[in-house]
Amino acid sequence: MTSTPAGNPQTATARAGNFDAEALRQAVTESFDATVGQLKELVAIPGIAWPSFDPAPLNASADAVAGLVRAGGFDDVRILRCDKEDGTPGGPAVVARRPAAAGKPTILLYAHHDVQPTGDPALWETEPFTAVERDGRLFGRGAADDKAGILAHIAAYSAVTRVLGDDLGLGVTVFFEGEEEAGSPTFRSFLETHRELLRADVIVVADSSNWKVGVPALTTSLRGLVDGTIEVQVLDHAVHSGMFGGPVLDAPTLLARLIATLHDADGSVAIPGLLSRDDVGVDLTEAEYRADASVLDGVRLAGTGTIASRLWTKPALSIIGFDAPAVDVAANTLLPRARAKFSLRLAPGQDPAAAMEAVRKHVEANAPFGARVVFTPGESGNPFRTDTASKAAGFALWALGEAWGVPAVEMGIGGSIPFIADLTEVYPEVQILVTGVEDPDSRAHSANESLHLGDFRNAIIAEALLLARLNAEGLA
Repeated sequence: MTSTPAGNPQTATARAGNFDAEALRQAVTESFDATVGQLKELVAIPGIAWPSFDPAPLNASADAVAGLVRAGGFDDVRILRCDKEDGTPGGPAVVARRPAAAGKPTILLYAHHDVQPTGDPALWETEPFTAVERDGRLFGRGAADDKAGILAHIAAYSAVTRVLGDDLGLGVTVFFEGEEEAGSPTFRSFLETHRELLRADVIVVADSSNWKVGVPALTTSLRGLVDGTIEVQVLDHAVHSGMFGGPVLDAPTLLARLIATLHDADGSVAIPGLLSRDDVGVDLTEAEYRADASVLDGVRLAGTGTIASRLWTKPALSIIGFDAPAVDVAANTLLPRARAKFSLRLAPGQDPAAAMEAVRKHVEANAPFGARVVFTPGESGNPFRTDTASKAAGFALWALGEAWGVPAVEMGIGGSIPFIADLTEVYPEVQILVTGVEDPDSRAHSANESLHLGDFRNAIIAEALLLARLNAEGLA
């Protein structure tokens, strides 16, 4: 990870082509209160794409987003969807496009309008679907992830069209997905169906984070992901723990022993064959990580190497589910079977199929006391690394630095965005930029999700500058 020097916004016209950077900044600032108001209205729509939720709010969310896209200056606006494998309709996506003038590139702006469920309402300090401003932040479900990404795209495009007018020849397409939080089940078929409609030279995925409040970042690496279940079988059926306990161990105990083999003594993933790197250029302090992750006092951190490498370029394995009787209803029996779900984050460069096979071989080779182990593979997603030598990446780093007035950081993210692999496979020549409006305290997916409004404004300015520079200089 490296950083790039930020320049003076006043010099952007001379350095970046025939456009007035200060006029763009002013256009974003003048309309910012209206943009925040639009974001508040979107937060009020509880559009959740999970099958167990009423689809009506999700459809209402798509309608509202389509209205904002039209108001932002697009004429060709559509709500599209593809069917899932079981024949049920996928989430509604909003797509709009402005064709490129001759010789100009096209940029695709991606975000998603669906949100996560709220979880336990008692954990929220405000109503989840009522946006509330407090201490320079906007609180509410979707305020950061990812309705702010949608408004950043719309507001940046609107500012550019107002300032450049007829000088804007850049092709611009928006693709606002409606099922990302449900795992994007129809994303690949949607791309295949609308391949030409969505074709672009540059894609901006606004669904990531900045380094911290006041310091922008371009996300240049994402970990991949594989998951699945591990089941241990030891008895044909449950038996009395007093009558039969002792000569044979119950399935939860044996599963616990198997799970313990997944990490070594210092907490590093102990599965042979997984890639692990320690080549990041900036780092988090242990204190920063503990604060951001809410680690309890006295809990020792796991793994070796820098904190950033443990987050971004090394594998991380977690047990995210465990099937066992609840304590309150537990009977005095030896349980015959126990099952756990694992989630393994992969270092950039790791092949997900090879990683899945490595987990399978490890658990089967480490079956405790000869217990029968059943391994069931689940979902997988490829890691991602940006070509920071590309022209689009250089423009993005410049724009971020100009907007914030400090150098932009190239950072990794420990999480995964699996659909980026679909984008690179369908459009192998495209330059992908992963940006975002979040910060380490945004708490996306958690209670009290929030957006830093100052950084939100800067994110809009940065994207407006990026669009103007691509329009002025192109990619040739």
